[in-house]
Amino acid sequence: MRNVSLDRVDRLPVSVLPIATDYAPRHLLAWHEHRRAQFLYAASGTMLVETRDGAWTVPGERAVLIPPRTRHQVRMLDVQTNSLYIDPRSAPWWPDRCEVVVVPDLLRELLRAAADVDVEALTESRSQAVFALLLHELSALVEVPMSIPFPEDVVLAGLCRRYMSAPDLRVDNKAWAHEARMSERSLTRRFRAQTGMSPAAWRAKALLLAAIPLLAHRAVTDVAGALGYSSPAAFSYAFHRAFDVTPMSLRQ
Repeated sequence: MRNVSLDRVDRLPVSVLPIATDYAPRHLLAWHEHRRAQFLYAASGTMLVETRDGAWTVPGERAVLIPPRTRHQVRMLDVQTNSLYIDPRSAPWWPDRCEVVVVPDLLRELLRAAADVDVEALTESRSQAVFALLLHELSALVEVPMSIPFPEDVVLAGLCRRYMSAPDLRVDNKAWAHEARMSERSLTRRFRAQTGMSPAAWRAKALLLAAIPLLAHRAVTDVAGALGYSSPAAFSYAFHRAFDVTPMSLRQ
């Protein structure tokens, strides 16, 4: 099914609903949730997914697993998606928080085949066989670390969201402590307790996540300079260390 509203088909008595959708550049899917689990695959472009607990950057040919009843918003950066909306009873292994995963070739072809299934054909034996194989392949996917947590503290979470909207290598703990009206020591202690990361480590990873959509259309040298790295080599090293892939591998 292509460019079909989920509301139109959500109550159909099938375990898997495949929907492919084309989005305008920078389209925002505002805060919402689904009763089904969602497998959201970016066939092209980059998706920026946010929940109350964190943010996930999803480059092309990767996907995000979104748990049922999880409020989220998605910024689509020139994206064509293939989604699967799955009855939770059919995937008891589904994670309880979002995960970004690599999509292997077989799964990619299955997603394309599923997107071509019409509403009238959802219950046919061939369609059901494709859906069963999709669920089998989904259960074996491995998470990749393209996400970052948000603190529970409202003030600290606000600092994080503002930083992600405009990352800046010059921002430091002193600036954050001033905004939060606390000492640098208190800031670091509270932030680490709630995220498992120091504020400086958090900002470093957020900066690298901001590089991912830029890499789709810009040279590595340009992205490194735009983010304030001293050299492309320093940027590439930090990127590979954070995500276990090279910046060049995300060029589209």
